[in-house]
Amino acid sequence: MNEDEYLKERLEDQLTWYGKKSQYNQRCFKSLRLLEIITAALIPFLSGMMEKYPCVSWLIGGFGVLIAVSAATSTLFKYHENWIEYRTTAEQLRHEKYAYLTNSKPYDNEDKFGLLVERVEALISKENSAWATVTRQQNKVVKK
Repeated sequence: MNEDEYLKERLEDQLTWYGKKSQYNQRCFKSLRLLEIITAALIPFLSGMMEKYPCVSWLIGGFGVLIAVSAATSTLFKYHENWIEYRTTAEQLRHEKYAYLTNSKPYDNEDKFGLLVERVEALISKENSAWATVTRQQNKVVKK
């Protein structure tokens, strides 16, 4: 794989993937948190209407369930952690790309392409290793 192919097919592809995954996880995290905030704010408001409308107690109970499910879903799928991790990796990859393209340190030597490949693959490998570790830990918890 030559330099142009690597930059386009590997580095740009990974930058795009991490960027999209970061955005997706950010949207999920913020949506679930907003749902929790709105439903939690409605509970005290609706509590004042229970005397006049007894069926509101069912709605309040439903909102409590919705808050619990939203919080559990966010924790289960680790949207916040993934958002931060994917954004961090994307920014590190972007930093490497621009340092390489501008011949900045550490890419100010003759074997700059080899160094780029080594550093980019190390970042990607680190992320993949972290994912594998978390997945193994989750599997152990589920099997217990």
